[in-house]
Amino acid sequence: MEIRVKSLKFDADQKLLDYVEKKVSKLSRFSDHLDGMEVTLSLLKEPDNKNVRIQTRAYGQDLVIERNSTSFEDAVSAAVDLMKEKIVRTKEKKFDA
Repeated sequence: MEIRVKSLKFDADQKLLDYVEKKVSKLSRFSDHLDGMEVTLSLLKEPDNKNVRIQTRAYGQDLVIERNSTSFEDAVSAAVDLMKEKIVRTKEKKFDA
């Protein structure tokens, strides 16, 4: 599965990029129908100013999760957990219909 990581308004270091790829790559275990992953890391002007957006396409639907936190690692972890649930729900709906 192809994982594309973009950072907006800052330059992400290699350690953060490796962490993102490691966490996001685990999502491929939940479906063979994922059309790559696009991860966007950005800084906001809010207290929880680290924003992570994970976007993919599975079973003909666009799946998007966005999370904010005080650290990118926490935001990535929370977003991956929510994306896992969303993938599983979408898969169940597809095969229950």
